[in-house]
Amino acid sequence: MGWSIKVRLKEILEKKNIKQKELAELTHIRESTISDICRGTRTVMNFDHIARIAEALNITDIGDIIELKTK
Repeated sequence: MGWSIKVRLKEILEKKNIKQKELAELTHIRESTISDICRGTRTVMNFDHIARIAEALNITDIGDIIELKTK
């Protein structure tokens, strides 16, 4: 049994009606990086990026963004 991490950014953006481009502008993170995170193709996450995304989306619980799942 192994673990996997799911980033729920796409769902959060849809719920808050925020476009990826808007989040990129708010966080000063490249739009392509935001897109990779939303698609789940990003294999390495920068802690600074996570913090900037959480701040921009007014998220105080990291569990709202990241989910640890068993495979």
